[in-house]
Amino acid sequence: MMAGKNCQSEHVSPGRSRGLIIAIDGPSGVGKSTLSRALAAELGYLNLDTGAMYRAVAFAAQQSGVAVGDHAALEQLCKGIEIDFAREGTIEHVLLNGEDVTGPIRTPEISLLTAGVAASPPVREAMVKRQRELGAAGGVVLEGRDIGSVVFPDAEVKFFLVASAQVRAGRRFLELQVKGLDVNLARTLAEVEARDHADASRATSPLIQAEDAVVIDTGALDISQVLNRMLEVVAERCRSLRSSGVK
Repeated sequence: MMAGKNCQSEHVSPGRSRGLIIAIDGPSGVGKSTLSRALAAELGYLNLDTGAMYRAVAFAAQQSGVAVGDHAALEQLCKGIEIDFAREGTIEHVLLNGEDVTGPIRTPEISLLTAGVAASPPVREAMVKRQRELGAAGGVVLEGRDIGSVVFPDAEVKFFLVASAQVRAGRRFLELQVKGLDVNLARTLAEVEARDHADASRATSPLIQAEDAVVIDTGALDISQVLNRMLEVVAERCRSLRSSGVK
């Protein structure tokens, strides 16, 4: 675990004093958010949940009555909103114009709207620009669906997490049940499969595995096992950078 922090303190890239850029991609429900938070905590890095940014836009569009297919209106919407992240102890909050929307952006309805919003070119342009601004200094873990392929194609470490639709739907079903929402497993599976199709088939920045990404099946491992594997990869990358003379 300390290998990542050593890499961080040795300034692994020119002009980057806070460490590596780590990209975590994959479809909905593979554990990206949980693992990105855990990995960032272990390394002392900043965690950016980019998927939450698109969810916040979808929530803002719903509240404002903006249609998912109205790209011009979505572009104007993005210009008038501010999305931030705040941490309270180990709990991370998503703020939309200063309002905590961490819970409201995680409903099934917003999940389905998010796929359409995320496919809108002006929305992606606005969010990618902000993500690059937040992550450019390094020492950051970003998770989403196109971080390693589009947002930071030169990220030093890239992960692509996978799990079957059935496994992911089961996790989502239990998560929503705990929140007291009225859901059933068949409908949840259908929503997961619909989201997968939308993410993979969209014209702008579709979900795709970067060629140099390390693939991890989170359906076959528990969270601690996946986290340990990720830390091993980060440590290996740090050793490689040091041996090549990059500081």
